[in-house]
Amino acid sequence: MANLDRALLEIERVTGDCAVLRDPELLASYAGDESEAAPVMPEAVVRARGSADVAAVLRAASRHQIPVTPRAGGTGRTGGAVPLEGGIVLAFEQCHEIKGIERGELIAVVQPGVITGQLHQAAEAEGLFYPPDPNSLSTCAIGGNVAENAGGPRTLRYGPTRDYVLGMEAVTADGQVLQLGKRTVKGVTGYDLTSLIVGSEGTLAVITEVTLKLIPKPQAVVTLLALLPDLPTAGAAVGAVLAQGLLPRCLELLDEATLAIVRPEVGLPLDAAARALLLIELDGDEAALEGQLERCGNALVEAGALEVLVARHGGERDRLWAARRELSRALRKVANYKLAEDVVVPRPRIPELIDRCRRISEQNAVAMPSYGHAGDGNIHVNVLWDDPAQRPQVDAAIEALFRETIALGGTLSGEHGIGILKAPFLPLEQAPELIALQQRVKNLFDPQGILNPGKIFPGGQPKTHGAC
Repeated sequence: MANLDRALLEIERVTGDCAVLRDPELLASYAGDESEAAPVMPEAVVRARGSADVAAVLRAASRHQIPVTPRAGGTGRTGGAVPLEGGIVLAFEQCHEIKGIERGELIAVVQPGVITGQLHQAAEAEGLFYPPDPNSLSTCAIGGNVAENAGGPRTLRYGPTRDYVLGMEAVTADGQVLQLGKRTVKGVTGYDLTSLIVGSEGTLAVITEVTLKLIPKPQAVVTLLALLPDLPTAGAAVGAVLAQGLLPRCLELLDEATLAIVRPEVGLPLDAAARALLLIELDGDEAALEGQLERCGNALVEAGALEVLVARHGGERDRLWAARRELSRALRKVANYKLAEDVVVPRPRIPELIDRCRRISEQNAVAMPSYGHAGDGNIHVNVLWDDPAQRPQVDAAIEALFRETIALGGTLSGEHGIGILKAPFLPLEQAPELIALQQRVKNLFDPQGILNPGKIFPGGQPKTHGAC
């Protein structure tokens, strides 16, 4: 505590005492995120306003060996913003400026606390488009998106956050401010440290400004809702759409259990015989879109769809997407406890993964509804239960899910990161030599281990998940 007090005095000389919080009631709101990881109270919070504040925090923390946990929107799903070892939470809610949108250069320069949905609106007001769209876009922040390499439904066509990060300002663990990357689309000078920082979950450096690539806004968007009799037919329908040479910007799948929950939310009469649902979105030039829509609809019908509905107007599309984006919260209402995992398998193996989830569910007597991004194989598998005594079955189900995912040629996370909750399972996917190499990279950037400690790599976390 003496070291912490000295560090905070040094920090206050730069930031002012109003930036430093130590009131326990205020600290409690920074103890957790939107994951099921157990909250941990920090000793202090520093609300940064820019790179000078961040550099001051990290210089002092490095000098006095105080753990620092960066926090943007706090919407992470694997515990990345939980201050596992206490110390200082470095919060970015006051770094919320869109510094500029340059139409000629097709770039935006933003601070890490900018809410993703607000950047969408600002870009579209200029006739431009920022494609990454995590489901929490109304509350998540760009800094967290970059730290986690966030994805979302539009990843199939447009790619994840990494594909739009041209450069950044980042501060190292000892307080050095670095300018990484570029403002140009091309550039191969030196190592690509920008891409290394993207997805590093706040363990290598702290991001204080991001230069993002934008693209022209698509002229038109149309959404299709396809009802399928079963999962194998849904899988065949996905393949049939892609075989038409179409690349939808979104191609979402809901299994039978999830469809039952979302039916009342959609506000449309959905065939009771449907056991799966595909939500497909196409965009592009208005003149070409009609032809794409016809080809897509025909492919779905020929693959065995029971019904295909088309939402052409913004209000209809918004209603469908609101139901999809609220699925996680809707699932919380049907059980006392919920855990959500985002795994990825090769696209043709999605029905097999969901079938294996059904068997795991039966073996462990817990519900496991699934939904997600059928276009890129990223499936969100939810574990639901009511009785705390079921916890051993829940843990067994989660480990079985991860093992089956790897057996199918998949990966443990598509967009939520590893954080705390998946760290114990990293050796299921990666060899000891690969984990050791990554740890050496971490040690090079952060030799004292003060940046977001306890994340990504196994090492002391209990092999069990918290729940909410």
